[in-house]
Amino acid sequence: MSAPPSYEQLSANFSWSVAERQLGYRPGAPINIGWMCSDRICQLGMSRKLALLWEDYQGNQKRFTYDDLRTLSNTVAHFLTLQEILPGERVCLFMDRVPDLYIGFLGILKMGAVAQPLFSAFGDESLFVRLADAKTSAIITQKKHLYKVRKIRSQLPDLRHVVVVDADQASLQPDEIAFQMEKTPRIEFFAVYPTTAESPSVLHYTSGTTGLPKGAQHVHYSIVSQYLTAKWVLDLRPDDIYWCNADPGWVTGTSYGIIGPWANGVTQAVLDSGFNAGHWYEFIEKYRVTVWYSAPTAIRLLMKEGAEIVRKHDVSSLRHLASVGEPLNHEAVLWSEEVFGKPFHDTFWQTETGCIVITNFPGMPVKPGSMGKPFPGIIATVLDPKTYEPVDHPGVAGLIALRPGWPSQIRGYWNNQAGFQARFKNGWYLCGDRASIDPDGYFWFMGRDDDVINTGGHLVGPFEVESALLGCPAVAESAAVAKPDPINMEVVKAYVTLKRGFQASDDLELEIMNHIRKRLSPLAMPQEIEFVDALPKTRSGKIVRRVLRCKEFHEPVGDLSTIMDD
Repeated sequence: MSAPPSYEQLSANFSWSVAERQLGYRPGAPINIGWMCSDRICQLGMSRKLALLWEDYQGNQKRFTYDDLRTLSNTVAHFLTLQEILPGERVCLFMDRVPDLYIGFLGILKMGAVAQPLFSAFGDESLFVRLADAKTSAIITQKKHLYKVRKIRSQLPDLRHVVVVDADQASLQPDEIAFQMEKTPRIEFFAVYPTTAESPSVLHYTSGTTGLPKGAQHVHYSIVSQYLTAKWVLDLRPDDIYWCNADPGWVTGTSYGIIGPWANGVTQAVLDSGFNAGHWYEFIEKYRVTVWYSAPTAIRLLMKEGAEIVRKHDVSSLRHLASVGEPLNHEAVLWSEEVFGKPFHDTFWQTETGCIVITNFPGMPVKPGSMGKPFPGIIATVLDPKTYEPVDHPGVAGLIALRPGWPSQIRGYWNNQAGFQARFKNGWYLCGDRASIDPDGYFWFMGRDDDVINTGGHLVGPFEVESALLGCPAVAESAAVAKPDPINMEVVKAYVTLKRGFQASDDLELEIMNHIRKRLSPLAMPQEIEFVDALPKTRSGKIVRRVLRCKEFHEPVGDLSTIMDD
């Protein structure tokens, strides 16, 4: 068997048309993500292939073939058309990770509406802000979350339909609709709405440092990027069992938890359960997961539980590991190699990019702590923050920037075109992050542009400090932020959570300081360590440093609707 093409070979003379051809898409023709991920796969002769292996926290299991995806998504699409939902209208998915969420997503797209997935953990206020902004026409939810919808419905004149997937009509109010997907007669044939490349597909809300959440508008053509990056970066192959930890309320959970794997005809496993190291390893063992896409936060939690629990399970099926959400620490890569026999491959992208744009490509040497190199077809660089010109010298930090034009780039923010245009400078899209590029072309993350610490005129990235802290035996998680200083303008302060068996004390703080002094420059050394029980995070697991930074500077924190336990 010949070796797969290298990164250099795939990058040479690259064109996105390679994905168009593999998807059977001709420019100018209709293209619909819902059809591409179900009917198309069946037409390729894989009707009976398993598409979804689902399990919840109680151990209940369900299995769905690609033909099930096709007919059930037809059933959802038909139901929505009967409710007089029109193409282009927003339909919110407000559910736990149940099969109705994944299959309903395809159904909404098939009938031409825009899917608006939101985290089921959102409170009623967070839900209201997003539904009101999007002028959402319908929401599909569960009984357990219905009380939140009822609290705000009278304030949402555009919300015509409330659909409940696990209730009988008799248990609902007269203006609510029961729709149990698997108990409804299946629709064998549905006339898929002829969406085109630029037709809106998914509306994902992302919170900013200030102001209201922004609705990032994706289009159907995004599948071209998501299909190919899933195939090449996540290394998806026909016989894989793929597990993506991400909730579809987060863009990773749609781009690579629905579209990417199903566009490739792959079997994916979904666990509707919170974090539990033992349960996760059992899940990998039971379903023989081969490709695992997780998050650095989850990996650090697994590290915290130790290697011994891994040895109690057979995880030998794992072939390829990747991470997303925030930078993957050097220590996590080494730990992964130790316990799984292979590294986690870091990937960098955003809601706005729609697909992986910088990555540790399979087969490419992994430099632990590095983001990797741009995906073929993505032109990436770092810009001088004053001139917005590419930085000339390796190792010099700048703003991560991408040349616009890849298929899954969002087409704008909903009702906020000015905010979208502000992301572009000098012909580049600004990601809002800082990094440097080494002589080999690898990107090294420094931090969010507004997270970078300017101490005495020197820029310190929080990632460097946090990586050093995570090398300490007592440290479970850490966040480094700026603290005002009358002499240096800013100094570094670290917030730290501890592993089990360690207690906060002055002696422990001194021990940690002595440990990291060997790894950090004097400028990057924290001037203070504060021990906390937990760090503020988004529901997708990202540490939100701005909350801690605002605390130090006594500033308002802005939108907190995506923060856990808000």
